[in-house]
This record gives sequence, structure tokens and C-alpha cells, in this order.
Amino acid sequence: MPVNPQEIISRWQLQPHPEGGYYREIYRSPLVVTLDHCSYNACTHIYWLLTQGDFSAWHRVRQGDEIWHWYGGDPLELHTLSPDYSCQVLGAEHPCMVVPAGVWQAAQLVAGGDWVWCGCTVSPGFSFARFDLGERVRLIQEFPAQAEVITRLTRM
Repeated sequence: MPVNPQEIISRWQLQPHPEGGYYREIYRSPLVVTLDHCSYNACTHIYWLLTQGDFSAWHRVRQGDEIWHWYGGDPLELHTLSPDYSCQVLGAEHPCMVVPAGVWQAAQLVAGGDWVWCGCTVSPGFSFARFDLGERVRLIQEFPAQAEVITRLTRM
């Protein structure tokens, strides 16, 4: 098993992800399902890695629940906004969490963490056409009580 982020990036040929970190899609189901008169692959799965100083910016998958899987490294704080704010820790004690479709989410290493390796499964399958990257001003307008964490975990 790889023991540092450079080995994981190299072995799995991970590339920079638009929301932060590194990723590579490793599975796209050949099964196609129909949702709201549109066709999608039944599910997709990526490897995703985050290193110290980086974060996964606020984003949402409009149609598709996202299941996070922790593989190794340090714990990860998984933040969500839906009308309520939540922060859960993904790690050895809680290695799997679900973010329902349409819920804003962001992630960062716990304080003092160096890196984390996760997987994300989306069903129905992920498509950038159904992906939104959060904009700081709009998110703060919608969730004013969470302005600090929104500001900290957005790039624009």
C-alpha cells in the first residue's frame, strides 16, 4: 500500500481536480439509468487525494448522492450546507459518509494533518454538467451564518 501522497499520485496517475486536491476516475458503470428524462451512468467512482494547505472548495452534485470512503492518511473534515451546517470527520473511526444530492460540501484536513486518500462514489454517475462550484458571495447570501467557513473554503 502506498504510504505517502507522492506515491499515490504517481501510482494512480492522479491529476489536479477543479475543486482542489488530485483525482482520477477509476470506474464508470456501463449500466445506464434514466432520471428526469435524462440518461446517466448508474454510478462512478474516483480516487481523490488532498495534501496539507489545500482544500476541496464548496461544490455540489445536483443529481447524485456522493459516498465518501476514507482509505488512509489523516482524517478529513467534511463540511455540508443544506439549510443547516454540519462538519463531520471522515477517518479510521468513521470511514464512510454520504452527502445527499444537491447539498453543498467542502473538505479540508483536520488541523495538523499532512494528507488524506479517499474515494468518492456518485450515483447516478458523476457528470461535470451536474456539478456546481460554489461562489463565495452567493453562498454567503444563502447561508449568512456560515460566512467564515464559506470564505475559508472558497477560491472565488
